[in-house]
Parts: sequence; C-alpha cells; structure tokens
Amino acid sequence: MEKETKTIGIIHAIHLTIRAMQPFLEKYIPDVEVMHLCDDTIQRDNIAAGVGVIPKHNYFRFAQYAHNLEESGVELILLACSTFNYAAELARPMIDIPIMQIDRPMMELAVSQGRRVGMLATLATTVPSSERLLRIVAEEKKRPVEITTVLRPEAFEAIQRGDKETHNRILLEEINRLSSKVDSIVMAQLSMSALEPYLGKTAVPVYNSGTTGFDFIRRTLYGAAAPAEVHA
Repeated sequence: MEKETKTIGIIHAIHLTIRAMQPFLEKYIPDVEVMHLCDDTIQRDNIAAGVGVIPKHNYFRFAQYAHNLEESGVELILLACSTFNYAAELARPMIDIPIMQIDRPMMELAVSQGRRVGMLATLATTVPSSERLLRIVAEEKKRPVEITTVLRPEAFEAIQRGDKETHNRILLEEINRLSSKVDSIVMAQLSMSALEPYLGKTAVPVYNSGTTGFDFIRRTLYGAAAPAEVHA
C-alpha cells in the first residue's frame, strides 16, 4: 500500500528564507510536500514601520494566507518570519490546523539550559518579537530568564548579498564573546541557520531555528520515531 504524502504550508515574509531552509527540508522532511507562500511586502512593511511596530495589515495578510493554505489541504502551517511571530497567535483561533512559529522549539531548548540566554540577531525588527517569544516560553515553563541580546545588522546585509563567509565570521565572533556570559545562545532568524554546518564545538549550546524547527516538524508529522530515511 502506497504511503500517503504529508503536506505542510510555509508562509514567508521574505524570499531569503525559502533558500535558507532548503537544506533543512531535505534533511528532516524530504518526503513531505511543501507549499511555499511568500509575500516580500510583509518584510518590507515591517522594516518601514520601525522596530517594535508591526503594521496591522500584515497580521491580516498572514491570517488570509493561513486560511488559503488550510483550504488547500495542508496538515500544518509554519510561519517562517521571526519579526512578526505574533501573527501565528492571532491566527490560531481562526484556523483549524496547527500553526507553528519557526523559533518556538529553539526557545524551549534554550530555556531548559539555564537562566542566562544569549540572543544573537542580525535584523533590528526581529529583536522585540524574539525576546517576547522567549519570555513567553520561559513563563510557560516556569523558568525565569535573563536575556543578553546582541545585534549585528552587517551580518544580515552580508547574507542578503550572498556573502555567507562574512555573515558566518561575524556570528562566530559574537558566539565566542557571548559564550562566557550565558548558558545557551539562540540565533534569532532562520537566515542565521546558514552558520550551522560551520559551527563546530561551542562552549555553550547554540541553537538555530532551521535544525530545531524542522526536527520538531518531523516529530510532529511522524511521531517520536520518524521514518529511517528522514534521519540524515
């Protein structure tokens, strides 16, 4: 009997995240059909609105896109943008299938490691929403956190122009600096997951949303014991 193909929908606020997540899709859920829905105007408008401000029409767009994906028959919806992760919370009461924030599994792992969490970001608009999500997770787990945030926008500029080497060098420098001050480090954007193959051994756990997010999706779709071909 032929195995039924599972399908997920991913909502992107910038095309960059489609490219950034491809290695993780291939590693963790190669047999899953993926429907990408990308609207670059979301990220443009989020940045234009300023740090800590999300235009209301972007929340509406996300809810509409989630509805479209639900109607198309996907089993799970993933929000791939960290800047307006609150959109997932707003849309859940309107949608009858699970909606996941890409950063949530990473935050849960970091909170379990200890009180002091370092957050490394490359886009200023991401910082308020990522710190908020981390505090929500900490409160739910009853594990208070002290967040040390470092912002390196020049790394985001580098990865946008395809300069992965500069992006990774900047992040590695900051990880080395932060490691003496914290119990774990989270990389606040999916695009930062490009560093993962070059990370090596670190003084404290360093989490990225590509690895943790798609491992969580794999376990959600297949249960604790995933198909052998998924364990790449």
